[in-house]
Amino acid sequence: MKKRKLLLCSVLLSITLFSNILPAFATANTQSEQSIENTSEEETDLSTVWPSGPHVEAESAILMDINTGTILYEKNINEEFYPASTTKIMTALLALENSSLDEIVTFSKNAVFSIERGSSHIGITEGEQLTMEQCLYGIMLESANEVSNAVAEHVGGSIEGFTDMMNKKAEELGCKNTHFSNANGLPDETHYSSSYDLALIGRAAMQNETFRTITATTTYTIPPTNLQEESRPLSNHHKMLPKRLYAYPDCIGGKTGYTNVARQTLVTFAKRGDLELVCVIMKTESPFQFTETAKLFDWGFENFQILNISDNEKNYTIQNASFYDTESTIFGNTDSMIQINKNGEIILPNTAAFSDAKSVLNYTNDGSNSFATLSYSYGGKEIGSTTIELTNLNIPDFNFSTQKDATPEETKSNNTDKKVVIFSKTQIIATIIIIFVLILLLILFIFLFRNYHFFRRRRIRRNRRLSRKFNDFDFR
Repeated sequence: MKKRKLLLCSVLLSITLFSNILPAFATANTQSEQSIENTSEEETDLSTVWPSGPHVEAESAILMDINTGTILYEKNINEEFYPASTTKIMTALLALENSSLDEIVTFSKNAVFSIERGSSHIGITEGEQLTMEQCLYGIMLESANEVSNAVAEHVGGSIEGFTDMMNKKAEELGCKNTHFSNANGLPDETHYSSSYDLALIGRAAMQNETFRTITATTTYTIPPTNLQEESRPLSNHHKMLPKRLYAYPDCIGGKTGYTNVARQTLVTFAKRGDLELVCVIMKTESPFQFTETAKLFDWGFENFQILNISDNEKNYTIQNASFYDTESTIFGNTDSMIQINKNGEIILPNTAAFSDAKSVLNYTNDGSNSFATLSYSYGGKEIGSTTIELTNLNIPDFNFSTQKDATPEETKSNNTDKKVVIFSKTQIIATIIIIFVLILLLILFIFLFRNYHFFRRRRIRRNRRLSRKFNDFDFR
């Protein structure tokens, strides 16, 4: 009887442990799957920690960090204005993404003669041919409207088809207040953008190395063509480039824009040290588009710093974690299987330290090599993010003497079919505990089941003995 009570208590204790441990780990795992924050403190008011920017006369202006997309300065950044020839940044970007530089562009009558009289052009004639590379220099340096038309027809099949591509691309980049109706920016009531959207487009264009080269070029020469015997020298209209009237030492390119209704509009890129910025000025009068851009750049470079996340992050120690804590080589490479993307950066005021930023870890499942994202904010403003990625996933093959060598086709097929499943530390621990408790319950059940039959047989034998003794008595 005592043994039976002891076994029953053991089973009840195991069940209690199981019911208490499992929900705890399930809760912890659910929290880790959603987000993990490095601090529970409330966000600091942005106005008390973010530098105050300078006053500008332009009706709209923005200063944005190219690497992180963080807005450093803003004034009416979502209001709609005519972008004029800054439109051509999108035209050049789509051309670079959908054609090669050596493609031949033939100019149609519509491309040449549909532009306004007196607007920017480089004197192309109908039927003339240029390479796509020459066209892009004509667009970005001389703001040639007929060249923009020809590129649109070449890439999009028609100007209308190309503008559909422009609007789709703008939407993909996150533009909210933009609609393009042509490829050159000539006046149209349905053709508009905002300083924020132009900054997004400029930031995307600067990811393309060829665009960077073209926009930073001050002079370029188009050689004689099939219909033009003389060379065409081109000169960049942006006056903040080297040896120009408003030369800014850190300027690395940009695009000017002007029409009577748009007034002066300017997109400019600048780099100082590791900090790379894009500035957009909309609807102002000359020369404020240049002087106020320089003012905003000086303020940005003097008040902000760019910091590499991988080099500074201390709250997440996965950088140096090893899968096996052993010197044995039986398991192959024992380096960390995950690491923070080394290219991720955040931007902060010079008065702040990396530890002042608030980070949130979000798990993702987008099918890429990354499985989580670290996002940072400061004073409630998003200041950058990076990914956490899988590394060292090459599993060594074990060759046995009886193993048949696979053919290259079989090897390729096997590699294609492989899938990597990643479990979090919490999931692994919870799984181990569950398995352990289940095994314990199984052992106790078997032990109890066997002992039940043992005691039952023992009771039957004892009853039989008592019965025999009882029958031996003579009650007569």
